Amino acid sequence: RSRPSLLEYLSYLLNFMSIIAGPCSNYKDYIAFIEGRHVHMKLLEVNWKQKGYDRLPDPSPTGAVMYKLCITLVSLILFLTLTKNFPMAYIIDNEFLDKTPFLSRLGYLYVVTQAAKPKYYFAWTLADAVNNAAGYGFSGVDERGTFRWDLLSNLNIWNIETATSFKMYIENWNIQTAAWLKRVCYDRAPWYPTALTFILSALWHGIYPGYYFTFLTGILITLAARAIRNNCRHYFLSSVPLKIAYDVVTWAVTQLAVCYTVAPFVMLAVEPTIKFYKSVYFHMHILSILVLLLLPIRPQTHSGRRAQNQAMLNSIKSK
Repeated sequence: RSRPSLLEYLSYLLNFMSIIAGPCSNYKDYIAFIEGRHVHMKLLEVNWKQKGYDRLPDPSPTGAVMYKLCITLVSLILFLTLTKNFPMAYIIDNEFLDKTPFLSRLGYLYVVTQAAKPKYYFAWTLADAVNNAAGYGFSGVDERGTFRWDLLSNLNIWNIETATSFKMYIENWNIQTAAWLKRVCYDRAPWYPTALTFILSALWHGIYPGYYFTFLTGILITLAARAIRNNCRHYFLSSVPLKIAYDVVTWAVTQLAVCYTVAPFVMLAVEPTIKFYKSVYFHMHILSILVLLLLPIRPQTHSGRRAQNQAMLNSIKSK
């Protein structure tokens, strides 16, 4: 609600904890941490007297930091072992393409994509642990009364590996950047917010062609996945076995769709990307286009929601 000073502004942009590997955080949370009221501000959101406390507790980040350091150690070991043994470049090796059936190539694509993830798990979890060790990242108390230190967490590994939709996968990967993209683009775009947000994300990542292949493909797959979910999911909620079968199928399709989409992100260049997509017959592109042509799609506009939010804000101000 007030403009920061030049020192505060530069401190927020260039502080050591976020400039190397992130994560991005809200200015409000950052300045509260610098002024020493970050944890206190979050604690005041809870009625501690009802929980039997006479005064505010003093949550320690030690447990969260040790847990995250264990994750970084495991991620580092997996990266040093798996990535060398399962290089992404092998999926476009001529001998591999000639001798390996299509379904086996898809299975290997999943394996090499899994092998590429630990370096991201390592960097983002370590950055999160560094912030927590400094006392930054406290997000409050959960329903069980446990202190949470995930305000700045950039990924949820369990939700990523068990994601049953493209949306769920994206929401748990690079969380802070996704939240920033949502604020600056998705919530503000009057039309085609999904497409515009993916394009902005590609521009934000850099100039490698592989980024643009990934995010433009992501537009198609996200819209197709949303159309399938909106038109089909309710048919599988009538019984537990149907719901389990739906979850298993959507998990497998989601994981393969993500692998198909992010392969160019790892390969970076145009030639290997085109070679890879040719080797798998552009199947996800074709299937996504067919889904968008055959299934009804709800129009995506934010004008109604913005009007509703503005009315709510006006109501709060008047009160």
